Amino acid sequence: MEERPVQGKDGAAYRLREVPRCRRLPLRGLEESCVREWGPEGGLPVFLLHGWMDSGATWQFVVDVLLEQAPSCRLIAPDWRGFGDSAWCAHGYWFPDYLADLEALLEALAPGKEVVLVGHSMGGNVAGLYAGIRPERVRALALLEGFGLPEHRPEEAPRRYRAWFEQLSAPPALKAPESIEEFALRLCQRHPNLPLERARFVADSWLRLAPDGRLAFRADPRHKILNPILYRLEEAKACWRAITAPCLWLWGEESEIPRQLAADWEARKACFRRWEGRTIAKTGHMMHHEQPEAVAQALGEFIARTVRIPG
Repeated sequence: MEERPVQGKDGAAYRLREVPRCRRLPLRGLEESCVREWGPEGGLPVFLLHGWMDSGATWQFVVDVLLEQAPSCRLIAPDWRGFGDSAWCAHGYWFPDYLADLEALLEALAPGKEVVLVGHSMGGNVAGLYAGIRPERVRALALLEGFGLPEHRPEEAPRRYRAWFEQLSAPPALKAPESIEEFALRLCQRHPNLPLERARFVADSWLRLAPDGRLAFRADPRHKILNPILYRLEEAKACWRAITAPCLWLWGEESEIPRQLAADWEARKACFRRWEGRTIAKTGHMMHHEQPEAVAQALGEFIARTVRIPG
């Protein structure tokens, strides 16, 4: 791993209870894909899939609690392509690539084994589709606000393609902050339930030192280019209906996501054969950052109830 910026000296840094094992592996044409692991190597494989602009490193807060409840689990958190410490893609990013990357990761890290998938936001949407595409590989599924997107209308297509053309000719950029501390304070303002020590850890995981000595985001700014392909809810539902594993939904009490999906919330739920849901109090969308203890408790109870853990 490359050297990370140091934490701010004017306040406490988050103290890891469980130190990750980090590895890099080639993946589907990527020179390097970064993966972090915690827990026994022979344990039940539980893949922790991060969301858009996040990284696998920030599952640390959940991991530090979850391993106390489920010490026989092998927790595996990859950085998706173009995020965290994984390589960037010169040709850009397309959602089906994440599905194929997950297939390749399972083959590389848990060949022939059934796994538990836990996904937040974009990672949850990947996990939910994959669990229907490969139901025989997934023993349990937990979606942290990864319940699909608002459906697009066909008449939106011309406008979206035009916007895509414009962004390709003038790719977006990410303006990095002057310091880790500045960005951590900004995160605390955006997420009022996020303690500063955890905000510093997140900031440290999202930023790196560029060759000129300034901070830069680890995520490729081309992720901000509009996806010209419309979101087709009925295709997602077809995948969800094929899922055989038990599924847990977690949503934040203060999040906008349930409200955005309220019109067809029940219809989405009905696609899952074995469904249960829980509200996580005092958190918005980034529940694994804001309330990792509650998230870990919900995940630990769900895994213990639905999966026979070895050992």
